[in-house]
Amino acid sequence: MISLTVTAVVFGVVFLAELPDKTALAGLVLGTRYRASYVFAGVAAAFALHVALAVAAGSVLTLLPQQLVQALTGVLFLGGAAVLLLKKSEDEEEVRKPEDQSFWKVSGAGFMLILVAEFGDLTQIMTANLAARYDDPLSVALGAVLALWAVAGIGIVGGKALMKKVPLRLITQIAALVMLGLGVWSLWEAVTG
Repeated sequence: MISLTVTAVVFGVVFLAELPDKTALAGLVLGTRYRASYVFAGVAAAFALHVALAVAAGSVLTLLPQQLVQALTGVLFLGGAAVLLLKKSEDEEEVRKPEDQSFWKVSGAGFMLILVAEFGDLTQIMTANLAARYDDPLSVALGAVLALWAVAGIGIVGGKALMKKVPLRLITQIAALVMLGLGVWSLWEAVTG
């Protein structure tokens, strides 16, 4: 039986913790370039897998070497920033056409980005801790996955809305700079942690 109280508490905690995180940025960047439903499918699948792992493994995830996870995340963000900055500018209309990208390619890119970037993340560890605390894996999993999907949806939809008012090139440059900052920060935490 699902406890609505536990689900609501977990949703609130995970939503607030994830909202300022890199997931919203990743969703925004992918949402500006590809069909939102394709991006969301991949991101949602990765979050569902993360929540399943967190709930199943409980506190075991906290034993993973955090420095390794931070270093890998940092390198991925720096790589993403480089790709964004070095990519030749494309005609915006060409980028907006969803038929230019297959479902599997776009959803696969969203899945892999979230799968790697969010592994060992605060919300995954938090979900594991909440599962251990409440001893109600189904309610915790439901609350966590709905919160993560909501944040991803906000980022993806925000990306589409933003692109209507701001040139794609500027969005790409700002996203690259933010990703560069997150990459440097993640590597700094890996070295000093």
